[in-house]
Amino acid sequence: MTAHLPTWQKELATAFSKPKELLQYLNLDCQTFSALARSDFAMRVPLSYAACMQKGTLDDPLLMQVLPVSNELINPDNFQDDPVGDLSALTEDCIIHKYQGRVLLITTGGCAINCRFCFRRNFPYADVQLNTQKESIALAYIQANSDIHEVILSGGDPLLLSDQRLADLIEKISGIVHIKRIRIHTRLPIVLSARITTELVSILQNSALPIIVVVHCNHANELSEQVIGACLALKQQNITLLNQSVLLKGINDNAHTLHALSERLFAAGILPYYLHLLDQAKGTAHFEVTQTDAVKIHQSLQHTLPGYLVPKLVKEQSGEAAKTLIFEGAS
Repeated sequence: MTAHLPTWQKELATAFSKPKELLQYLNLDCQTFSALARSDFAMRVPLSYAACMQKGTLDDPLLMQVLPVSNELINPDNFQDDPVGDLSALTEDCIIHKYQGRVLLITTGGCAINCRFCFRRNFPYADVQLNTQKESIALAYIQANSDIHEVILSGGDPLLLSDQRLADLIEKISGIVHIKRIRIHTRLPIVLSARITTELVSILQNSALPIIVVVHCNHANELSEQVIGACLALKQQNITLLNQSVLLKGINDNAHTLHALSERLFAAGILPYYLHLLDQAKGTAHFEVTQTDAVKIHQSLQHTLPGYLVPKLVKEQSGEAAKTLIFEGAS
């Protein structure tokens, strides 16, 4: 059934969806691991991402990002379904208009990988993702608001769209005279680098508007040689590459790990952009790093890296006009 699909779609179709299968691939005894949890938020892990994990190690920093565990069932009162106020910022069914000068399109609800810390893990994608009818309404909204200068394609992951669908959407957005650039928020170059095909690179390269690709990488081990090659293929066509990470307990919550990540990102042609405090979505509390600890970690990072490799430490707060910068002395 997958014989005629592109390579990246074949890998997506055969991604790990059962924790026990992933653990077996990693030579881990799932019978003795009692922390697995059943969850409404399904597991999905492409083989190319799993191949970057260290076999035989339960506390591998990549495995910990994707394996459903019983800690997801612990939900403090301040952890919510919509932690950053996306739903209250919906101006059309598929448009989030939260910040001045830019809007975000929910292009799809699908992802190549289901990160357990996802802030939209409880998002009602079936009701708000882009379709043909909503696309016309969304483009009309953007056309009618001349103070919008940037369109962000998000999801889910917009690079799950077909080449033709993506090219068509970029062309239509580019035809709106007051739009200056298009930003794509995606994890696919990191978790499914086969998606970065010659055809996709050509679509982005030939856009009438500048394209900024913001990837999401949390740990240097995610940046295999294949991933770096895919990112450099974009960089070589003058596509701006930025990275945003989430500070995650037990995964990247120390300056040494984040230093290595910044250096590895730069080798892939990517500049560190944001280091987010965890968005408090239900099911993610076990990943939280306190703001006090985050400030200390960030301060240490500033002492060991040049400024252009130090991401901004931020948190997103519902109703605010911009992301909140976290600085030394904050608590």
